[in-house]
Amino acid sequence: MSDSEDDSNLPPQQECLERCKQFAELTGTDRALAMFYLQDREWDLQRSVNDYFESMGKACGSDDDVQVISPPETTAVNDTEPHRLRLLSWNIDGLDKLNQESRTKAVYEKIKAENPHVVFLQEVIPPIEVMIRGYCSDYKFLSGYVHGSFQYYSAILLKKDFLTKFDSADIIQFPGSVMGRNLLIAKATIKGINFSFMTAHLESCKEHSKERVEQLKSAFKKMKEFEKDRTVIFGGDLNLRDKEVAKLPENIYDLWEVTGKRPEAKFTWDMNRNDNKEFGGDFKPKLRFDRLYIKHSIPPTVKPVYFELVGIERLKTCQRFASDHWGLLTHYDKV
Repeated sequence: MSDSEDDSNLPPQQECLERCKQFAELTGTDRALAMFYLQDREWDLQRSVNDYFESMGKACGSDDDVQVISPPETTAVNDTEPHRLRLLSWNIDGLDKLNQESRTKAVYEKIKAENPHVVFLQEVIPPIEVMIRGYCSDYKFLSGYVHGSFQYYSAILLKKDFLTKFDSADIIQFPGSVMGRNLLIAKATIKGINFSFMTAHLESCKEHSKERVEQLKSAFKKMKEFEKDRTVIFGGDLNLRDKEVAKLPENIYDLWEVTGKRPEAKFTWDMNRNDNKEFGGDFKPKLRFDRLYIKHSIPPTVKPVYFELVGIERLKTCQRFASDHWGLLTHYDKV
């Protein structure tokens, strides 16, 4: 989707609505995604539908049937770092429509450059999901979208190679959420190590602190329920203030803290450094909204060794950042 739009080929409003409806019916999606595809393809319905199925790993047959073409679940790779695993977590600010395509491409380029085995994403929306699926075809995409809920959600990406075996996925709704928030869980084995991965976008805003803390307690409780032979990593845009998590449960550790508490890697939402969002007045807040936690297996199977912020480079295409949040990149060594 380009950052500027040409309305010269725009059909009448009623026709636009009808084509959105037809697209949604043909693809089993919704009108928000239909609008994205049709606007970007001069309102050509057939081309939009074909491009959608192609991007989802499908092709339209000549008899109008849809034939599913599944990409290989595993790819042979030469593991040049047999001792190392990497996980990236990032709120990619899908609600910001400005420069959306170039910013999403920057997220993909960072994923490609860092080559993480696991990616947590927050604030995904359907058009961005389509782009990420297309860019990151070598990852299995697990969506936290629940039909009828808010149009932004979390996702987990797992590398598709012979070193990774996907086991199962689950979504647990936070019952007290007024923002449709949930906990997305994936169980997988990577390099012979059993993992449970959990990501969430906890309740936003200062006034929802009580609900946010309840959601955090629920996530910590779930971490403790997994089998003892599993390493559990949980995190995402947790919207936390330090006072809301003054003391961690036993055997759960903050990955920023255990990797050295580097001050330059502390604040993930920093209005002093990141100007994607306008914030009036002289005071510019900086907070550690995005966090990652680990519960080790018994005996421990990995050691956290590195923690850094990503996405701190201003994009040449638009002179903005990929997101208003910095991403978190963590490294682990097998033990």
